Amino acid sequence: MTRSGARFLDVVGSRRMAVATLATITGFYYLFVAFTNCVDTDTNRNGVAAVLSMKATIHNPGTDWRAITNGNVALVAYILVVIWEFLIAFVLLAAGAAWVRVLTGRPRRLRAGLDAAVRLSSLGWTMAVLLFLGGFLTVGGEWFRMWANDDVNASSAALQNFLIAGIGLILVHLPDAQPGPGPESTSTATQADQVLPR
Repeated sequence: MTRSGARFLDVVGSRRMAVATLATITGFYYLFVAFTNCVDTDTNRNGVAAVLSMKATIHNPGTDWRAITNGNVALVAYILVVIWEFLIAFVLLAAGAAWVRVLTGRPRRLRAGLDAAVRLSSLGWTMAVLLFLGGFLTVGGEWFRMWANDDVNASSAALQNFLIAGIGLILVHLPDAQPGPGPESTSTATQADQVLPR
């Protein structure tokens, strides 16, 4: 394999390329989700109201007091979820753009560009964990007993989103492979290329 071909494979087959791809795809995913929630407000808002009201879940005097039947509260919760999804999308898309600049060597200060890409990716996926593990699985799933709701049960979708975000967080905080021995590797390696900040 030629030197240029090996260099191309090093880039497109790298962990950084995988992180950039995952950040960009999940960024567009959350953008589509948030947009759908804006154009199909009745379906999704009614779903939030059904979870908060706990009408179709298991009833017990010890837990029924948790139910929120106020429609205004459900609407505010729905709006906050949509806003949060838009924010996740914008942060992850910004992370994807930052990774492209790093992979193409465009930032004047490579280390600063790498730090920005890592931190934006980590922030975006952490926001997703807060929403889906914290909001949907913990608050919605357990506090409002969505796991037993006959009308709306988004636990599987929330778990899916949490797992994707978790994979992204693991990938983005793994160290890069150390360059191998030899004059070629020592002449081309830089500190920014050797390891990502934890």
